[in-house]
Amino acid sequence: MRARTKARKRALDILFESEARDEDALAVLGTRRDSDDAPPVQDYAALLVEGVTAHRERIDQLITEHAEGWTVDRMPAVDRTLLRIGIYELLWVDEVDDPVAITEAVELARTLSTDDSPRYVNGVLGQISDIAEHLRATL
Repeated sequence: MRARTKARKRALDILFESEARDEDALAVLGTRRDSDDAPPVQDYAALLVEGVTAHRERIDQLITEHAEGWTVDRMPAVDRTLLRIGIYELLWVDEVDDPVAITEAVELARTLSTDDSPRYVNGVLGQISDIAEHLRATL
């Protein structure tokens, strides 16, 4: 598994845990970074957690606008978290190409979520990617 793929998975774990425990994601990140018992937190994983946390309101607004048939609260937690990470990468991480961000999110959905999740995640991120240039200009 490539380094950034591992970092995305680690960010997913941290964000998922924080939501499941109703704890602040940055607090969970700090606990995981300080722990000798947990796997290490790569710098890119920390960047993703921090970025998703900082922009979560706007990210969730975009999910609401583009996720047909699902509200943010009703979608599977893994899918919701993958969409948040994917949207953050699409709009705020310049060194990751859009197709890479989408492919990585889809692959994690294939491994960690439902049978329908990869297609759904791909569709939502694809829609946002189509208008990403416009969205970046408004950030």
